[in-house]
Amino acid sequence: MIKRVVIILALGGIIALPFILRPKQAAQGKAEATLVIITSHNEAIRHEYGAGFRQWHKARTGKTVFIDWRVIGGTSEIMRFLESEYVASFQNHWQGKLGKPWSSEVQAAFANPRLAPDAPAVAQEARREFLASEVGCGIDLFFGGGSYDYVRQAQAGRLVPSRILQTHPAWFADAVIPHRYAGETFWDQEGRWFGNVLSSYGILYNKDAIARLGISPPPQQWQDLTHPKYVGEIALADPTKSSSIAKAFENLMQQQMQQRLTALQATEPRLPAAEREARAVREGWVQGLRTLQLIGANARYFTDSSQKPPIDVAQGNSAVGICIDFYGRYQAEAVRRRDDSARLVFVTPHGGTVNSVDPIALLRGAPNREVAEAFIEYSLSMEGQQLWNFKVGTPGGPRQFALRRLPVRRDFYEHRDWRPLRSDPAAEPFAEVDQLIYQPAWTGGLFNEMALIIRVMCLDTHPELVKAWRAVIAAGMPPDAMAVLNDMSAVSYDRVCGPVKNVLNSKNKVDEIRLANELGAVFRAQYRRAEELARTVR
Repeated sequence: MIKRVVIILALGGIIALPFILRPKQAAQGKAEATLVIITSHNEAIRHEYGAGFRQWHKARTGKTVFIDWRVIGGTSEIMRFLESEYVASFQNHWQGKLGKPWSSEVQAAFANPRLAPDAPAVAQEARREFLASEVGCGIDLFFGGGSYDYVRQAQAGRLVPSRILQTHPAWFADAVIPHRYAGETFWDQEGRWFGNVLSSYGILYNKDAIARLGISPPPQQWQDLTHPKYVGEIALADPTKSSSIAKAFENLMQQQMQQRLTALQATEPRLPAAEREARAVREGWVQGLRTLQLIGANARYFTDSSQKPPIDVAQGNSAVGICIDFYGRYQAEAVRRRDDSARLVFVTPHGGTVNSVDPIALLRGAPNREVAEAFIEYSLSMEGQQLWNFKVGTPGGPRQFALRRLPVRRDFYEHRDWRPLRSDPAAEPFAEVDQLIYQPAWTGGLFNEMALIIRVMCLDTHPELVKAWRAVIAAGMPPDAMAVLNDMSAVSYDRVCGPVKNVLNSKNKVDEIRLANELGAVFRAQYRRAEELARTVR
């Protein structure tokens, strides 16, 4: 009995000890306002933007704000979550408030921006009612991710106009935040979303690992990652799970198209411009897929998390990773701070990436609209913009984490006296020479199709692809084996724009699964044949 008491007291002491030794903290007063934000941004951004906004809002209104960050995963997970929440909310509104019967037809119609004019009356009524309603999901703001996802949410009606266009019209001039730049849209003209920071894409490499592999010079362009010495050394994220990596891959595709267009302008000057462009797009599409296929063949893995590749490169588990710019720069800085080394280098392929935006948007039915509008204003104000690229501890800069991102405001870069305060003083996104000009008409409508093809070509068939690639390398890369390995006839531009796109637009998801299985079988057969041809040479 005494033994049991001693054991119980010991366990109680172990449980209580952390609370006893915890430093005393000042009591937290109840906040006078609450803001709910769903985001894919990392902890460093949430910490710095939360602290910065609370201070900014307190100085202007005298009110304290509690920010309820909702972090459920990447942008793809957020998209699925918002869709499901708005279905449940609108169903409650439709049945509970309007007293109307719920049906699959109503569910399919209320958030459908492509509803046909001759759609059934109940479908049109559902769509009108949703767009006129204050149906919400209990969240105020959507913060972070790619513009592609915001365009989809805005078209569906889940995003609503902010008043920022009316309160600060001067901010939306070409000299401050241009509507379009280098082919990319920076904000929605109806005020439903606004880019507040720039993102580009590039290559993070470990100098020690590059030396170990005997690669010189280190990678500078996407094409460099197809080198056979990188086999098993590249860390990649799944483009169907990470919209940032899908965007990076789209940039690679567009670079190949533009390079082909430039070549045709020199070799086929008499070809009609429209015909020359169409040919460049089709040929560039094939070359881009071939490049991505060999990068995929060199991949050590494809992860669901776009944050994993930079970490693995830092640890030396992979020599190279493809990532969004701020993940690469942030990881390089973290390593430098930890051991005072510069073994990580992030490079942006020249002419191989655009500066796209990460937006912020007001969600329909926002329960705390007033403070949500203030947060949007703060994010686009110069105070909010300084947080993105000022050094830690500088006036107006972050308190704890260097965010290493590039502000969207063009006038930010005109302050030459700020250069010593910036984490990346040499970065001038609005002054780049020969930069990639994004052409939405080429690949913008094939974003999901491209991601699916890459998944089937590289992820679903990865064991067969790697086996074939290693055999081809060992055989000295014979042309006949390479031709079979690189055959893209099953996923030509015309076929993807036609049958593949039609399948992905089908309401029956079984069609998509069937298509993926069919394409997977085609690529597996190619890879087996390429391996056989390579082995006959050896």
